[in-house]
Amino acid sequence: MSDKSKPIVQMKNIEKHFGAVIALAGVSLDVFPGECHCLLGDNGAGKSTFIKALAGVHKPTKGEIIFEGKPMEFDRPRDAIAAGIATVYQDLAMIPLMSVSRNFFMGNEPIKKLGPIGFFDHETANRITMEEMGKMGISLRGPDQAVGTLSGGERQTVAIARAVHFGAKVLILDEPTSALGVRQTANVLATVDKVRKQGIAVVLITHNVRHAMAVGDRFTVLNRGQTLGTAERGNITPEELQDMMAGGAELATLEGSLGGTV
Repeated sequence: MSDKSKPIVQMKNIEKHFGAVIALAGVSLDVFPGECHCLLGDNGAGKSTFIKALAGVHKPTKGEIIFEGKPMEFDRPRDAIAAGIATVYQDLAMIPLMSVSRNFFMGNEPIKKLGPIGFFDHETANRITMEEMGKMGISLRGPDQAVGTLSGGERQTVAIARAVHFGAKVLILDEPTSALGVRQTANVLATVDKVRKQGIAVVLITHNVRHAMAVGDRFTVLNRGQTLGTAERGNITPEELQDMMAGGAELATLEGSLGGTV
């Protein structure tokens, strides 16, 4: 079990340049085991680039990533996954016509041997899939149910349960609630809460302050590739977070010039 008093991930002064474009200009972030650290910012703030640096998709131009106390350099996403950093992207990387259990075990198929020949072990896969989805509060009709028949929130939960089952120590969720209705959003946020209580570090990327406030322990705001600081739950209001994201001074000036509320 990780020591909850020490960060499991430290990202120090991360810069990422794409030619002349500076996507990240020295961003730092600590993530602790068992916390939900929300990364907020408007579109183009640098959230996705920052997360892709942690997930092994982009190599930082400058800066350092320390994971479990050791400097890490991820050359590709598989390196980050092997270390225990799992990312659930918006597109979820699932095949809608395949069953939940097939999607759950994609790339990690349990094999049953019959002499020298190996077969996909349906029985084991089905049993584990039903157990893990049950733990997350999702009741499937059966493990052979096609993923395409699930709601968006249930699909998010399959992806999260899969990452947890295969040993994620840090779970990165990229805008998991952006395309969901109210009830599905509540289900996904409840799943995040369950994962955090298991001692797993969750990094939740969102531009929705209400969703962040529902589950977040700490909040870091990015704006144009730079961090505007990190605040703990109880030390910042939703309005203050929204202002930081939107550029509060600019908004106040606009309100004043229009003589009312924007």
